[in-house]
Amino acid sequence: MQKVVVIKYNAGNIYSVVHALRRLGVEPVVTADEAVIRASDKVVFPGVGEATTTMRFLKERKMDELITSLTQPVLGICLGMQLMCKSSEEGNVDCLGIFDVPVKLFVPTQQTQKIPHMGWNQLYDVKSNLFSEQLNEQFVYFVHSFYVPMCEHTIATTDYIQPFSAALNKNNFYATQFHPEKSGDVGEQILKNFLAL
Repeated sequence: MQKVVVIKYNAGNIYSVVHALRRLGVEPVVTADEAVIRASDKVVFPGVGEATTTMRFLKERKMDELITSLTQPVLGICLGMQLMCKSSEEGNVDCLGIFDVPVKLFVPTQQTQKIPHMGWNQLYDVKSNLFSEQLNEQFVYFVHSFYVPMCEHTIATTDYIQPFSAALNKNNFYATQFHPEKSGDVGEQILKNFLAL
């Protein structure tokens, strides 16, 4: 049985990820313990919250150094993905810098475009072993006001106001802007693919 850790920090919504993993037959450990995190097979870094306070929390506990030094597959979700980038316009904060790309605030170009971007939207141009081919053009669930622009690490695209990175990958680090744990069968398949990496 593989050891899966969900990183515990001051972000909301960790338990919906735990329940999604349990449905796949995995009993994850929710912890901030460095030794337990390092000894795990897979690490999930979820999050709903605000970038500045969260980065401060991670730095005070040296969790920023821990996360960037991990060598097993790591999956960042939503705020987790944004914190893995270089910086965020949310509070103009420096982030973990795993992906060398800034996080930007959506700027609506017409009145119908509401911020945050909330609800179901399609994935395009999926690549990497996080996605199987049949996941192209499937719908997943988003809730966010900030986005990651298209970049060399983009492995899935979504279009809202403009095309942006729905998922990223660099080496052992994977990340999704959407919530796989709230995306039904499609999200379940993505989590299964992550567990199989």
